Amino acid sequence: MSRIVAVSPVLPVHAYDQATITAVIAPLLTSDPVRQAAIQRLHTASGVRTRHLALPLERYVEPMSFGQGNDVFIEVGLDLAEDAVRRGLKSAGLAPDDVDLLLFTSVTGIAAPSLDALLAGRLGMRPDVKRIPVFGLGCVAGAAGIARLHDHLAGHPDDVAVLVSVELCSLTLQRDDDSLANAVSSGLFGDGAAAVVMAGARRARELGLPGPDVLATRSCLFPGTEGLLGWDVVDTGFRIVLSPTLPDVVGTHLGPAVTSFLAAQGLATDDVRTWLAHTGGPRILDAAGRSLGLPPAALARSRAGLERAGNLSSSGVLHVLADALAGHDAPPGSPAVLFAIGPGVSAELVLLRWDAPS
Repeated sequence: MSRIVAVSPVLPVHAYDQATITAVIAPLLTSDPVRQAAIQRLHTASGVRTRHLALPLERYVEPMSFGQGNDVFIEVGLDLAEDAVRRGLKSAGLAPDDVDLLLFTSVTGIAAPSLDALLAGRLGMRPDVKRIPVFGLGCVAGAAGIARLHDHLAGHPDDVAVLVSVELCSLTLQRDDDSLANAVSSGLFGDGAAAVVMAGARRARELGLPGPDVLATRSCLFPGTEGLLGWDVVDTGFRIVLSPTLPDVVGTHLGPAVTSFLAAQGLATDDVRTWLAHTGGPRILDAAGRSLGLPPAALARSRAGLERAGNLSSSGVLHVLADALAGHDAPPGSPAVLFAIGPGVSAELVLLRWDAPS
C-alpha cells in the first residue's frame, strides 16, 4: 500500500477565454472562411471555457519550427515542473533530498538529458535519486504514473516518490492543417503541469502524513485500437491522431474493465462514491459515464476541470484529483476510482481509499 500525501497542480500565467483563442488559431489552420466557421463551432462545443498557454497568444501567429517549439517546452516545462514539485513537497512537509524516486512524464516535448535530470539538479535532490522519464503514454500517464509509483512503494515502504507531469499541448499546433483531428485538438487541449507526492506505508505512518491510500491498480489495453489515438511524428512536429470512434471504444471497453477491476477488490460500481476521470472532452466523459452506468453528477468535477483549463493530457486527471482533495466531500474511508484513457488505446485504473486516517 502507498499513500498520496500531496498533489500540486500548476498552470502557465497566460490565460485566455476560448473565443479569443479560436479567433487567433482558426486562421492559422485555414484561410477558408467556411472552414474557419466550422472550427469555431467545434471549439464552442468542446466544453472548454478558458485555457492557459505556454506562450502569449500572439506568439503562436509567428512561424515556429519543431526545434524552436521543443526549446520552449524545455524552458517553460522545467519552470512549471519546479513550481509543482516545490509546492507539493512543501505541502507534505518534505524536502527535495527526501525524494527517493522521481518519475517524469510528458507527451508534448522531448529532451536528453530528460527534464527529470534537469529538475533534480535545480531542486537539489540527492545524486542517488532514482529517475524514470516516460514518453508516449499520453493522457493516461497521470493515472499510470500514480500506479507505477505505487508499484515501487509497495516494495519500498520507507521511500518517498514523486510524479511530475508537464504537458504543453499548444506547442504541438500544426499550422495549415484543417483536418477534423487538428481542428478538434486545437480547441480542446490546454497547457499545464502537476506533481504528486507519494509515500510508502511505513514512511507515511512514521511521519503522520495524511492522504488517500492507493489500494490497487490495473492497466488495460483494448485490442485492435492501436491506430486510433496518438501522434504522427512529422517534419513539423507532433500531428495528432484522434479517431472520431474513440468514444465508442471507451463506451464498449471501459465499463467491463472497471467492473472486473472492482470485483477483484470485492467491490461494485455502486460502492464507489467518488469518480475522478481524466478531462478527455465531453464525448469521452459522456461515453465513460454511460459505460459505467453513472449519474451525470458523478463526473461533474472532471467536466469543471475541462471547462476551466481544457484537456491537459496527462496532467488533467491530476488536476481533478487535486480539486477533489481540496473539496473534502467524500466520506472518510470510502473508495474512489481514478481513471484515464490514452494511446494504445489504453486505460489505467487506480482504486483509492479516501481520506484514510494517519
